[in-house]
Amino acid sequence: MISDKDTLTAIHRTLIGFNKRAERSSNDLLVATFVDSAPLYDLLSTSNNQVIYGRRGTGKTHALKFLAENVTKLGDLAIYLDLRSIGSNGSIYSDSSKGLSERASVLVVDVLRAIHDELFQLAVAQIDGAINPEQITMRIDDLAASISTVQISGSVESEDKEARSNDARARASIKLNPKEGFAAEIGADSNRRISEDHSTKRSGKERIHLNFGSVMNALAGLLQVLGQSRVWLLIDEWSEIPIDLQPYLADLLRRTVLPVGTITVKIAAIEHRSNFAILEARGEYVGIELGADMSADLNLDDFLVFENNQLKSTNFFKNLIFKHYSTSDGALPEIDTADKLVQIAFTQTPVFEEFVRAVEGVPRDALNLAAKIATKAFGQKVAVQHVRGAARDWYQQDKASVIRGNERLANLLDHVIDEVIGNRKARAFLFASNARDSRIDQLFDSRLLHILKRNISSNDEPGARYDVYKIDYGCYVDLINTNKMPEGLFFADEAGEEKFVEVPKDDYRSIRRAILKI
Repeated sequence: MISDKDTLTAIHRTLIGFNKRAERSSNDLLVATFVDSAPLYDLLSTSNNQVIYGRRGTGKTHALKFLAENVTKLGDLAIYLDLRSIGSNGSIYSDSSKGLSERASVLVVDVLRAIHDELFQLAVAQIDGAINPEQITMRIDDLAASISTVQISGSVESEDKEARSNDARARASIKLNPKEGFAAEIGADSNRRISEDHSTKRSGKERIHLNFGSVMNALAGLLQVLGQSRVWLLIDEWSEIPIDLQPYLADLLRRTVLPVGTITVKIAAIEHRSNFAILEARGEYVGIELGADMSADLNLDDFLVFENNQLKSTNFFKNLIFKHYSTSDGALPEIDTADKLVQIAFTQTPVFEEFVRAVEGVPRDALNLAAKIATKAFGQKVAVQHVRGAARDWYQQDKASVIRGNERLANLLDHVIDEVIGNRKARAFLFASNARDSRIDQLFDSRLLHILKRNISSNDEPGARYDVYKIDYGCYVDLINTNKMPEGLFFADEAGEEKFVEVPKDDYRSIRRAILKI
């Protein structure tokens, strides 16, 4: 019989060995470990074109690959593109020595070729059993030709050459003979050769020339002969593309892919590192207009924040940890439910809730933190001190690395900590929605700050709109149980009584003295 300590040791070994990144997992494992946070999958699986926002680790890749597996089982075609691996030489996209036009042209052609390659594989699989295989071949050729047109741009020089030569010979003789009289003979031979040459010389650079209409027609024609009811184009890591090129790639999609009714496009991106359109003076634009051409109604950062819905967040992470545990090689068969795993591994339920609070709604951080907690508590049940110690280590070793060597970010984070925690004894603050500050965005993207609520109003400044941020759990964990410990998330006025609260009971307008100004 396995002892309790042996059971805990086996559990901890499994937690330490968790695979934290979706791109390194097999498709079967991704399906087995996906946890839906309703209505996440309902929103994701619609046939509407859509942008999915979320910081690193929030599960964008996992969600896209889970969607790809599901739609494939239904008979649709899923094309998954990771923009980090598009093209033979991605460095050209960021090469400042090359012009914007050249870099953008190479990018859009690389993406079109990646789509062509996926459709080519599908065509090859179907061509043997097709009634008209020549139609498939012709359509594939049309698509290839439409994305490989090259023109020469530059100066044109004309050169005319003319060669002339003359060959003349003359003969003259005079004879004076008294008996015969006067006689004269004059003769001439002439030979003239004229040749002309005309040549035109073009000098310049090869330039990619795309006819978006031809690309769209070729794409639609190919899908028609292939008989695909729906194609799901799933584009991951959008924000890895240089931000000045993003509108041009978006414009390509708007003009060639979005008009094809049988194609659904899903784009996974980081909100503060994305630029989908360049707006012109009179309403024209290059790119995609969010809300009109594509919706942007799904933000994974909003789904799992503990303070917004404690029960929903706790259940999600309980099932996330259990699914990763149960699909691992070292899983014990007797631990067959999520509740049983938590009951055996943690001293009590509030400790697991503290773990959920510490991961700040980020699934990848939950897997990493679970491994660190297992290391600290190895062979014994997880207690609060293990959660807090692991959260502090995770913050210092991973999250805080973004501010090391960056004085601007470090100074701002110190200011936020001193002002919000030190002076106000709170963990959250309001920041003006329209006061875009790249430093706040960087701290948010690096998971040092987290958004609780967007676009709310405040009684302190009526009419203004704010986003509600909170400081990362690992950042203030050292202050817990000291005289500098935060007394709550906010200082609020509720029912005429001013006090610290975790979540306002009525709405966020009851928050007092929370606006942060930089």
